[in-house]
Amino acid sequence: MEKLYWLDQIKLQDRAKVGDKAFYLSRIRQRGYPVVPGFVVTEEVLRLFLESLNSSESLVANLPNSSLHLDVANWRQLQQMASRLRQEITHATVPAQWVETILIAAREWQTDYLILRPSLGIATTSNRVRNTSGLLDAGFCHCDETAIAHTLKYTWSQLFRARSLLYWQRMGVNLQEVNLAILVQPVQNAIASGTLHANSPDWKIAATWGLGVALTQGEVIPDTYQIQQETGVVLERHLGQKMLAYCLNSTSSLHSQETIPDNSCLNTYFIEEAHQQEYALAEENLEQLITLGHQLESELGKSFTIEWTIAQEDGNSRLYITQVSTPQSTIPHFQFIKGVGAARGRVTAIAHVLNNPQQQPEHLPKDIILVVTEITPDWLPLLQKAVGVVTVQGGLTSHGAILARELGIPAVVNVADATILIPHGERLLIDGDRGEVYLLKDEVATVENQHQPSIVPSLSPVVSRQMPMIATQLLVNISQPNLIEQVQNLPVDGVGLLRSELMLLPLLQGQHPNFWLLDGKQSQLLEEWTELIIQFARGFAPRPVFYRSLDWRSHELSANSSQSAPQSALGDRGTFSYVRNSAVFELELTAIANAQKAGYDNLHLLLPFVRSVPEFSFCRQKAEQFGLTQIPQFQLWIMAEVPSVLFLLPEYVKAGVAGISIGTNDLTQLLLGVDREQGDITRVLNERHPAVMAAISQLIQMAKTAGIPCSICGQAPAIYPEIIDELVQWGITSISVEPEAVERTYQAIARAEQRIILAAARRQIGGSG
Repeated sequence: MEKLYWLDQIKLQDRAKVGDKAFYLSRIRQRGYPVVPGFVVTEEVLRLFLESLNSSESLVANLPNSSLHLDVANWRQLQQMASRLRQEITHATVPAQWVETILIAAREWQTDYLILRPSLGIATTSNRVRNTSGLLDAGFCHCDETAIAHTLKYTWSQLFRARSLLYWQRMGVNLQEVNLAILVQPVQNAIASGTLHANSPDWKIAATWGLGVALTQGEVIPDTYQIQQETGVVLERHLGQKMLAYCLNSTSSLHSQETIPDNSCLNTYFIEEAHQQEYALAEENLEQLITLGHQLESELGKSFTIEWTIAQEDGNSRLYITQVSTPQSTIPHFQFIKGVGAARGRVTAIAHVLNNPQQQPEHLPKDIILVVTEITPDWLPLLQKAVGVVTVQGGLTSHGAILARELGIPAVVNVADATILIPHGERLLIDGDRGEVYLLKDEVATVENQHQPSIVPSLSPVVSRQMPMIATQLLVNISQPNLIEQVQNLPVDGVGLLRSELMLLPLLQGQHPNFWLLDGKQSQLLEEWTELIIQFARGFAPRPVFYRSLDWRSHELSANSSQSAPQSALGDRGTFSYVRNSAVFELELTAIANAQKAGYDNLHLLLPFVRSVPEFSFCRQKAEQFGLTQIPQFQLWIMAEVPSVLFLLPEYVKAGVAGISIGTNDLTQLLLGVDREQGDITRVLNERHPAVMAAISQLIQMAKTAGIPCSICGQAPAIYPEIIDELVQWGITSISVEPEAVERTYQAIARAEQRIILAAARRQIGGSG
């Protein structure tokens, strides 16, 4: 590594070496604008590093000169290749003299923390300008040798992840034409951060508390301002929802601070309620930002975007520009829409767009990506023909997301205007891991290829035999019989949630069970219902299977028995519906009793959405009446999801509740007043909210006091694995997750238990000393 390129010294001829991001920042810094100082590790350093890789694989050995012509439709091959390349990079050693050069330069700033920003350049004669915004992520690190080396390799490796390789191939860009430099800058805590989108005649400013990470990750709804470009007058302003923020972990006085996994430099903390009602951008800073935007017009033209941050220095706030971008021409063969990744995996197929969600089609073509406003549970039989799902509405715990995870197909929800932006018959690629939808206008694709889906489902969980033993029970959520064979060999202690309504939907053919009874088909329904239950009991025996009884909202079946029922967010659901009309519940109990008589004593009953003790007592009497309690092993549990359980749990235990399972999906929406189908809100108001976490903690403690087991079966542990540490520490007895989350949940439980054991050992050593 010959030298570093400082922002103050970069020249026009250096643009290819330093990349566009660094080049634009250097241009305005050298003209006196407030840009954080920095230097660039050029693209040549990456090429030298790749040449130094000592690998026996020919692919890696020739990497600096390889064009990597890939069949991007073969996702499995693409993922495997990307994984091998990234492992080679992250496991290699960065020359010590390179790291020392960077460290010596960074110490001039007398900073404890650095940010390494990817700065891309494309060395091509093509006139097409490529929008690579958001393709690669910045990395934060401590200002020391080990952290710098690790973050360098992490940043370089992103060039070869599957998403990036797909992009270069789709754009027809030879990998040798891609120059990746790294801009190194000092980073400090921010009062506020955000963006300014300048586009005549109106500008838009977005702002949030703390570092800009929460904004870029979509975890907050920022404050927004609409500015008249010519006059700088604020036309409109809207207060956002900014419940959390990010900071560097040097700050210890912030409220409810939690370290971000895999990034020891960042903490997330909750904003105090009073500050949530305040605009993050002070009026003086707002005026300063507007003035800065007008000044930049002379440098960048009438249309540009900047990212900014406000730091506290010597008692004064200081505005800095952290990124600059200018308009990029549209990419004719590659368009991108962002949503919320709800079910893992990737798929390429033809879009089938339905603009009227109220008119459910009788049939769907096979192997399509369904694009629709929203999905309710009665769509399950139709979804079994789809290979992917895109919805306009919905969040991580919405029904569309749960159904997609049940079926093992990729899903992206909360994609604004998806049914408008995506043409019917368009070829799509959806990435359920990253929440991204790509419109692929591939002119060279053959007609045959356009109608054959290329699917990369989530990999079947494979758990190493060397994995440590865990004391906390790990259970699985399931509903589809065709998954039993795949799931029964996973290292789980049983089924923590058998969703009966999803299990029955293919059998019911869109009709509520009441219709089967009215049509005199009770015997047929009972026989098939019993057989379904037996399949799960047999598949997991002798491990327990917690069967949750039916929990439909009144409008969730298109052929519901109560056609005049109002469209309620809660509906006539849970045990209250059993009290009002017990016929279906009694048939359900008969099916369970029949399975018990067939010799399966591992079945337990989990009652949903229990609102009151009398409701539970009614259900218990029914269970006794139909002989379920005659099996000594049988247990009757309730879902802890209606907030009243926080006040009534001792009474429930007196009435005979043998255990509880915390349903975080409904508990969250009822505690916070948030509809779980609204993905834009649930990004912010979710299970990590302090009120929800406090409720979970209280339920675990109350269950321990009462001497009954406490499980958790909502999506929270799978979506936010960082909370598993607290669950284990509080004393949760079991955690139940989707099949695809088993491996990472197992590992998270093992780490949490190991930390508890280690902490106890240290206390003992300290006490004996």
